[in-house]
Amino acid sequence: MSNSDSFIDEVTEEVRRDRLFLLFRRYGWIAGLLVALVVGGTAWTEWQKSRRTAEARLFGDAVFAALEAPDPAARRAALAGIPAGGERAAVLNLLLASDPAEDRAATLAALDRVAADASLPAAWRDLAVLRRVTVAGAEVPVAERRAALEPLAVPGRPFRPLALELLAYVEIEAGETEAGVARLRALTEDQQATAGQRRRAQQAIDAVAPGGNGA
Repeated sequence: MSNSDSFIDEVTEEVRRDRLFLLFRRYGWIAGLLVALVVGGTAWTEWQKSRRTAEARLFGDAVFAALEAPDPAARRAALAGIPAGGERAAVLNLLLASDPAEDRAATLAALDRVAADASLPAAWRDLAVLRRVTVAGAEVPVAERRAALEPLAVPGRPFRPLALELLAYVEIEAGETEAGVARLRALTEDQQATAGQRRRAQQAIDAVAPGGNGA
């Protein structure tokens, strides 16, 4: 490389540094602001996460304390007194519905609150409907139970196998034994069903059609 080329390179580098320095002086505050926003945003996110964790811990502690109440009435009163919204309220209502023998009306009312709350994910609402059908039993007409369960039994719903199982029992109760057994037979081969559900389905088939192996 000649001396003239080296000199030109040095001048070009110097001009580049001067231009960069001017740009930094003019726009450097933007970079500083971006850094501040990133750092502040990270701190805010961590604070929010810490607050949510603390709230969840307090909620869990309150629930466990309520469940340790000496009798069902005191337990229900303690659970009902825990402030909660959204999915935490759904948890409380499902817990309030866990002892229907003690207060059937309160159990059904708690389940209705969850099932009717459109702001909740489908899983919570479906679980409440399934529980309500189970608790209410034969006091609800077959047609109403079928209407409640059929939307939950379509592909994609979170508790589809359980809804199918309950539908089969409703059909057998209504005298539609062949349809109920066919549904149970399909459930024994359903990959989404749990081992317990498949076992219950086979036991029900054996009870309704003994010696038929589901045929």
